[in-house]
Amino acid sequence: MLTDVEIAQSAKVEKITAAAAKLGLTEDDLEFYGKYKAKISPDVWKRVEKNPDGKLILVTAITPTPAGEGKTTTSIGLADAFAKMGRKICVALREPSLGPCFGIKGGAAGGGYAQVVPMEDINLHFTGDFHAITTAHNLLAAVLDNHLQQGNELRIDVRRVVWKRVLDLNDRALRNVIVGLGGKINGVPRETGFDITVASEMMAILCLAKDFADLKERLGKIIVAYTVDGKAVTANDLKVTGSLALLFKDAIKPNLVQTLEGTPALIHGGPFANIAHGCNSVNATKYALKLADIVVTEAGFGADLGAEKFLDIKCRMSGLRPDAVVIVATIRALKMHGGVDKKNLSEPNVEAVERGLENLEKHIENIQCFGLPAIVALNDFPTDTDEEISSVEKICAAKNVRFARSKVFAEGGAGGIELAKAVEESFDDAKNFKFTYADNESIAEKISAVAKKIYGADGVTFAPAAKKQLAEIEKLGFGNLPICIAKTQYSLSDDATKLGRPKNFNVTVRELKISAGAGFVVVLSGNIMTMPGLPKRPAAEKIDITPDGVISGLF
Repeated sequence: MLTDVEIAQSAKVEKITAAAAKLGLTEDDLEFYGKYKAKISPDVWKRVEKNPDGKLILVTAITPTPAGEGKTTTSIGLADAFAKMGRKICVALREPSLGPCFGIKGGAAGGGYAQVVPMEDINLHFTGDFHAITTAHNLLAAVLDNHLQQGNELRIDVRRVVWKRVLDLNDRALRNVIVGLGGKINGVPRETGFDITVASEMMAILCLAKDFADLKERLGKIIVAYTVDGKAVTANDLKVTGSLALLFKDAIKPNLVQTLEGTPALIHGGPFANIAHGCNSVNATKYALKLADIVVTEAGFGADLGAEKFLDIKCRMSGLRPDAVVIVATIRALKMHGGVDKKNLSEPNVEAVERGLENLEKHIENIQCFGLPAIVALNDFPTDTDEEISSVEKICAAKNVRFARSKVFAEGGAGGIELAKAVEESFDDAKNFKFTYADNESIAEKISAVAKKIYGADGVTFAPAAKKQLAEIEKLGFGNLPICIAKTQYSLSDDATKLGRPKNFNVTVRELKISAGAGFVVVLSGNIMTMPGLPKRPAAEKIDITPDGVISGLF
């Protein structure tokens, strides 16, 4: 079979104006980045903001494994299936990060015959949104260090500078660095480090801001350090908010591309779900809902991460409410959760699937906990047996959720018709949406609620440093903010080695950080890293480009 990049390169794709027309957009509504990419002009919102919202479908998954689940592929294929059924449809996704693209995970443009194109551009520099975020983030860091060098008028405690620098690559050597070395003229020496761009608070701000004015206000609230008296120092205090906002003047505009089958796709923003809030921009989602009758969107990793943050953070701040939630699973992944080694996943093993179904059950319960209808999409593989598939159908029936097989990787939209029909039927199912926790609960109570209700933990253990930070957060008046827990994606617990449905565990909180501009408190648990590292054999070793511009090895 052809590779993903070969499929994408061989596709006959129309110019982006054709996809735009399907949403009622004209050339005057677009800002072009070549023939196949465009940004949507802010003027469009004035015309469509009073349109009724379409139906919103959230796609999530079971706990990810190296076997792969295909959440983004399913999202794209589901949108193509709705298009084949004659629905006015749009898919709204996150932008991929260069870190995993050159690392181990790969990109996020779908796979097989369910892809968004131009996939090479989307997975690489795209329209420069991530570069704008990286530059703005590092401008704030440079201004902060310059302030320290030029006399430190704000009396910043150099030991309490909390604003690091960022880079959109996996580079473990930059996790901890010392800046300002080389003598007096080169700055004030201090310890700091780098995070990956998708973990930047500015990425979260881009994705949660309702408009440019809101984005600018949020940027000004970013806390970069604390004074010797313990007061927060913000971007506004450094008088640099206007310059930061300037760098976002184009990045805030949603990007329009299309699927292999010509379905419109808005791809905008890309926070990771294990170290950030894992959702595409509110802006893109709202545009899609005004322009289409049905919108498919996805949130990163499993329902314990991206979906929880979509529902508890994005929905809380934006007023969005999904009409249905699709949970993607594969027989292969269920076998891994059932204890099968990766090299043996092609062998029939109903017993392992049944053991692994505990993980799927928990994710179903999580979605039902929010009061939303769930549909399980089983992403087909040639090695799946009828008996294995039947065991998944039975658990879905027992949990009172709809079930459908998805063949979009091999068949594109035609392979998603069964799933699309199941999703459409679920629009009439009873809904009673509710958050995991209330605004007026304490930060500790919110963390406990997510750990117990969503992860299945017995409780939460706070490290000594986290206890001090917890008290300071409440004292500074940020106790009413929602929480964004940074946790391993490979387990419902905070221990990546515990597959399936772990029991009898506590979640350990080692650090808390205020993201005042984004509007949430970041909670770091377990050994999660905000700057990933490269594997022994990074994907970068396999990627190449010919003198005439043909890319290979991308996926």
